[in-house]
Amino acid sequence: MTTPAFKEWAVVVRALLAGEQILDVRKGGLHEANRHFAVRSDRCWLYPTVEHQRPELLKPAYRRWVAETWAAASVDGMLRIDGWAELVAETTLTEPDELERLDGKFIWTHDYAASRLQWKHRHPLRVLAVRAHRLQEPMTLEYRAEYGGCTSWVDLEGLPEDPMSVASDPVLTDESFGTRLQLVEQALGRPLEPTRVVG
Repeated sequence: MTTPAFKEWAVVVRALLAGEQILDVRKGGLHEANRHFAVRSDRCWLYPTVEHQRPELLKPAYRRWVAETWAAASVDGMLRIDGWAELVAETTLTEPDELERLDGKFIWTHDYAASRLQWKHRHPLRVLAVRAHRLQEPMTLEYRAEYGGCTSWVDLEGLPEDPMSVASDPVLTDESFGTRLQLVEQALGRPLEPTRVVG
């Protein structure tokens, strides 16, 4: 089975591939089944999109990345893939104070992260622990209209079926990633659970 691509703001993909954060959050895009997020695969390509990202939604140190990712995305009709990820663990958040404990672990402003928690407030916010891997040689493929829209998962044509078959390096060492994961669990006061894959 072909590995799907996990679609996220280009600035967040950049943060994951730079080791600036190991977490991502989801509730589900407008074009997803029942508008709810589900993990299609615990291994995925990282698909950077410039849709919806704005400087004021990021902490000041990262705001310049918006313009930089827009400039990088301007190559005519081509999509660049720099890495892939393992979704190694997850938890759910329902309370603002839980999210506040993770404030230093995202590049988003606290207000923007809180708005994600409040959207569809009856549903919990899924927090994913992401182990990112950077490709030794980036890959480019032709952009297609069906890749657009508000969705978490995209099947990209022209990529190898398994990201592990492509030369890449983990962004963080096993020890460093494990330590960062422990800090997340300490901040929340509970362990993360194994990722739940649907389908």
